[in-house]
Amino acid sequence: MATTHTQHSAHHQDHAVAHHDHGTMDVTDHQRTFDGFIRLMTWFAVGVVVILIFLALANA
Repeated sequence: MATTHTQHSAHHQDHAVAHHDHGTMDVTDHQRTFDGFIRLMTWFAVGVVVILIFLALANA
């Protein structure tokens, strides 16, 4: 069933989104997660390099 523009507008007004001021959101959890991800990927990259060096030396 098709929804008319007036029905859609009335529905949208009932579920209006609260106003958000840019830069006011608490991002400490996001920042901590991102920092952990970067730390994990750094250790992963170091591990891959160590494994590659070991394989190169073991194959020599």
